[in-house]
Amino acid sequence: MGNLLKILSSKDANRDDFYNVFVDFENCQPTESELSVYDKIQVVLDEAQKILDRLKKYTGAAEVIRNAIQNPRDDGMQDRAWTDVQPLVEELKKYYEFSLMLEINVPLLLDALCSKDMTAKEHLEGQQALFKQFAEILDFMTNPVIQNDFSYYRRTQSRRRMVTSLCLQDKKEVAEGVPHEIANRMSLFYAQATPMLKMLSDTTSTFVSLHHGQHLGFCSRITNENTKLFCLRVMVGVIILYDHVHPVGAFAKSSGIDMKSSIKLLKEQKENGRQVEGLLNALRYTTKHLQEETTPKSVKQMLGYSKCMHSY
Repeated sequence: MGNLLKILSSKDANRDDFYNVFVDFENCQPTESELSVYDKIQVVLDEAQKILDRLKKYTGAAEVIRNAIQNPRDDGMQDRAWTDVQPLVEELKKYYEFSLMLEINVPLLLDALCSKDMTAKEHLEGQQALFKQFAEILDFMTNPVIQNDFSYYRRTQSRRRMVTSLCLQDKKEVAEGVPHEIANRMSLFYAQATPMLKMLSDTTSTFVSLHHGQHLGFCSRITNENTKLFCLRVMVGVIILYDHVHPVGAFAKSSGIDMKSSIKLLKEQKENGRQVEGLLNALRYTTKHLQEETTPKSVKQMLGYSKCMHSY
């Protein structure tokens, strides 16, 4: 992965290996050699779009949960909160199940993009459709995390399981919701601040450890504003992923990533202030090595990191 990132970030403009690679995110089509992996990953991306469409409609149950907690003896409020939160947890379950689908398919994509029979530059030039798919997965990772009603659900589910045991003696039925075993695994997943990113980082780390030594792996030619924003999101996604996967991380001088230029590029996009601020916050709060001593003070200052920490 370091080889690909160096191609994307190296300052050595005198070498043909660097900068002279253009990934056409708008028009690239899969070649015959890419189709086998491309078709499998496209199924995942189609499901990702469905997931995103549902997440946009996810409103949460904060108010009814708050009312139920503040009025523990009001059975009506307890029942209403449980009724409202159950379909939301079903959506959380689908999001979790999608992470399992990604966990299986991301290694297939990485294996195709990181084979030893091609250089990093050849991968970028010859497998642009697959690189676009990887970029779209990273773009999905940087979407805001959905509101989490799961902790309330788990507490209530445990209580209702006890009630269920008692009611069975009277032959009454009490709905359990998501099976207890699956709910346990979901709890571990949602315990992370950015669960989908954590899954992708762990999956990529495992791939790197199993394929040690394998090649792993930007805007004047882009005129479409949406494509520019897409590239910025992907850039941030790659930096975050690299920071989680590489032992040194993305911020140290030895990482090979020009973090100052990356941050400067983001800050120059003043016409997209709100979106860009979200990306800068992603670098501030979802990376792993920003706070370490190996991170230059100038990079921390550009991100306003010390100021952000004092505000908490």
